[in-house]
Amino acid sequence: MKKISILSIFLFSTIISFAQHENHQPKTDTSKVAAKPKSPKMVTMEMIGDNHVHIEYGSPSVRGRNIWNGLVAYNQVWSTGAHKATWVDFSKDVKIKGTTIPKGRYGFFTIPDKNEWTIILSKTWDMHLADDYKQENDMIRIKVKPKKSKNITEALTYEVLSKNKSTGTIKMSWEYLSVSLDFENL
Repeated sequence: MKKISILSIFLFSTIISFAQHENHQPKTDTSKVAAKPKSPKMVTMEMIGDNHVHIEYGSPSVRGRNIWNGLVAYNQVWSTGAHKATWVDFSKDVKIKGTTIPKGRYGFFTIPDKNEWTIILSKTWDMHLADDYKQENDMIRIKVKPKKSKNITEALTYEVLSKNKSTGTIKMSWEYLSVSLDFENL
């Protein structure tokens, strides 16, 4: 009988100890927790008819900073995103302002200014920011007017918007401005 009660006490204390251990939550070591990136890599894509349009970019946030002619300089080539250059890939040939752009991947650059921007598609797409940008690799340069919005877009955002089955728009928005590039499937 004594053996049974000692065994019972041992089992009971083991069960209690195990239950207390299960409820114990270890402290998180914040030195090993990765910080959320301030300019995360983003992807947007859309089917425009049978053309798959895919864009990859780094998405910085405003975070109270002066963006236009501050963080992003006027009259200088900008990778139109953060870290690596933004790129767009068309699965089919497109036409932009009368110029045929063969299917493939292109660097998406801009030259911002207060009243007019230049949108550039470059043959060179894999680079850090605009470090290796060369004008002689441009496929096309288009002048556009930036549009102002009353609402802030905190994080830089790209959208591929369908107008109909054969035409679409690439729209970049950040802070209170947006610019758009129209294209037509061939």
